[in-house]
Amino acid sequence: MTPPSSPENDLTAVESTAHDAQSGTVTPAEGAQPLPADIAELSYEAARDQLVEVVRRLESGQGGLEDSIGQWERGEMLARRCQQWLDGARERLDDAVAARRSADSGAE
Repeated sequence: MTPPSSPENDLTAVESTAHDAQSGTVTPAEGAQPLPADIAELSYEAARDQLVEVVRRLESGQGGLEDSIGQWERGEMLARRCQQWLDGARERLDDAVAARRSADSGAE
């Protein structure tokens, strides 16, 4: 079972992995468990598709308690991987907008 996280730890994880998400590497925040290699290597689309499947299984109510807990934990890791990709994309967009504004203001 994963330890509870605080908003501060979550923010640190987001900040430290935003750039890494676009390159596919994962650097967990202090105290956060690293993602398993099979999840850390997933593209955004693959992680999202697997997360949808996990949710479908959990909602169906099939499987026992132990299986459900395992699915939940995997879903949490898949959601974290998706968030890394989204944070990386947001950072890249912000950088591109800032570069464009800088170029536009330098041309004036």
